[in-house]
Amino acid sequence: MKQILNTLYVMTQGAYIHLENETVNIKIEQESRLRVPLHHLGGIVTMGNVLISPFLIAKCAEEGRGVTLLDRNGRFQCRMVGQTSGNVLLRQAQYAVASNAESTLNVARAIVAGKVKNARTLLMRGAREGEGENEAALREAAEYLARLLRGLQKADSLEVVRGMEGDASRVYFEVFDRMVKPPLRSDFAFEKRSRRPPLNRMNALLSFLYTLVSSDCSWALEGVGLDPQMGYLHAVRPGRASLAQDLVEEFRSAVADKLALTLVNRRQIGPGDFDIRPGGAVWLSESGRRTVVTEYQKRKQEEISHPLFKEKAPVGLLPHIQARLLARHLRGESEHYTPMVFS
Repeated sequence: MKQILNTLYVMTQGAYIHLENETVNIKIEQESRLRVPLHHLGGIVTMGNVLISPFLIAKCAEEGRGVTLLDRNGRFQCRMVGQTSGNVLLRQAQYAVASNAESTLNVARAIVAGKVKNARTLLMRGAREGEGENEAALREAAEYLARLLRGLQKADSLEVVRGMEGDASRVYFEVFDRMVKPPLRSDFAFEKRSRRPPLNRMNALLSFLYTLVSSDCSWALEGVGLDPQMGYLHAVRPGRASLAQDLVEEFRSAVADKLALTLVNRRQIGPGDFDIRPGGAVWLSESGRRTVVTEYQKRKQEEISHPLFKEKAPVGLLPHIQARLLARHLRGESEHYTPMVFS
């Protein structure tokens, strides 16, 4: 159980969460293990067999705190929120932009540009730390992404932008395992992204981290009054938080992928932290999830400079900053949406 930067994660199976006099109380086998003032929390995430009292859910909904339920493997199940926050005019503006092909194209292009720039930065970092064939392959992929970025500005349709985003992801993941230290590659072999379910340890680690980032992005968008389901880059379809997935793209490589590589290369996560199920599915074990959540929250506490502001901000607040920047653009208060670019 971790409570850092306003998110309470409860992973202990059989835990019970309830409210006592404005304090969240977590009990395990009838014994109180952790007490946190409710006003310190912006949201609660549970994993697996964790019970949460209806009264606490209602209180969170009333006060605008999100409650997210993941299964014990870290896969998203549902998110509970209260009444829609924010000015209805903002959502009208969001839907209006989504119905305008040129406006949608501009937002999608900015999101992909941020994603590709951040992916290229991680590849260049890996190249500086690599040697021989690894360094050469990473530099070649980084150069390909640089050329794609130059061409992205000329993309004249959403389909072209989506195609370029897919091409960038393919090239990026083709060399991803070259950023894993050679002695560890056999245990963390990675050929391509596999989901639903992950088919190797690295994919399982990435999928879990992407779920955490996605949850934070959904809360950030809801916090400023945007509809997480009405996106621009990702196609709108029932059950998909398309705008949240749009926002996640800016944080994949710089937050999730970088942390995954750090955990593996520093041996903080090893083969014993995964469960291999019948049929080949691979999931993080409970001990693995605890390690990842702890390190993820540490990463969220790190402060970095935002490209638009002089002040530093914690990584955990960046989705909220980006959500507000996007809202400003959709309302017409800024000409362009500026994605988060990590240095």
